[in-house]
Amino acid sequence: MESILVSGGAGYIGSHTVKTLLEQCYKPIVLDNLVTGHRQSVASNVPFFQGDIADSLLVQRIVEKEHVSAVIHFAARSLVGESAEKPDLYFEENTAKTNRFVSTLLKSGVKRLIFSSTAATYGIPEEIPIPESAPTTPINPYGFSKLMIEQSFSWLEKAYGLEWIALRYFNAAGAALDGSLGEDHMPETHLIPLILKAALGQRPGINIFGTDYSTPDGTCIRDYIHVLDLAKAHILALEALGKGTESGVYNVGTGSGFSVREVIETARQVTARAIPVVESPRRTGDPDRLVAKVEKINTLLGWSPQYSSLKQIIESAWAWHLGHPNGYEKIG
Repeated sequence: MESILVSGGAGYIGSHTVKTLLEQCYKPIVLDNLVTGHRQSVASNVPFFQGDIADSLLVQRIVEKEHVSAVIHFAARSLVGESAEKPDLYFEENTAKTNRFVSTLLKSGVKRLIFSSTAATYGIPEEIPIPESAPTTPINPYGFSKLMIEQSFSWLEKAYGLEWIALRYFNAAGAALDGSLGEDHMPETHLIPLILKAALGQRPGINIFGTDYSTPDGTCIRDYIHVLDLAKAHILALEALGKGTESGVYNVGTGSGFSVREVIETARQVTARAIPVVESPRRTGDPDRLVAKVEKINTLLGWSPQYSSLKQIIESAWAWHLGHPNGYEKIG
């Protein structure tokens, strides 16, 4: 049973990946500082360490004690708006601390790493769907903080033999099919949970920011990927490195997208509830479409989405929100 350290394993995508690792007979070990993660999202039989990825002594102790052979690295700040207000925080938490974390791993003999990256590294795309070869010109510190990490990996590979895959994902959504895990952010900024909170009556409605985009219904189109499909992509990437696949960057998306209005209408159908809409001005920096080109991950990693129809995504997320209207139960 291979021991995989999952940093940020108590977060949204991390916790679903830990669950999937367990189901596929790996031994996940979680390191999370619980600033945004939830201890309740990690099963009691999973070794859990509360701490910071920049704590080199802790990381060394975990690697030695748990015989860690590879790492899936999620731990990061991820709020675009916050990154614009506090860029120094993002360069410290995301970039500098990851550099320290990876350096410690390499010194401890761990050389396989799957990195949670983002489509925000592309900025405003020049072509749709977006290929991995597209220019990387982030328009916010969050995307830039992730891109700097990606760029460091090739140098660490040359110097120390780091084997790495960076997964640039688009819009993660949905929840575990058994209702045990879901999306619980504070503050919540993602479209689908905000829509479902409106369906629950926890918000007065949902804002549509811009209705005059060059899309069929005038609202932005985004590529939504089910969190379970995303979890599977991390495991396939890990296995690919183990088989000698070259390091590199892969998009994770469906290759198609849905507009804001389509997401709202599907949520109305799934929930059978009224969801009031407020049409608001555009937000700065929102492109008309963000859709992934996914041939690379389909071909080289053998990955394809299984749960990422819009209806499946919203059904699973709705089941979670119904069962956990206030998110994870707070401890203490």
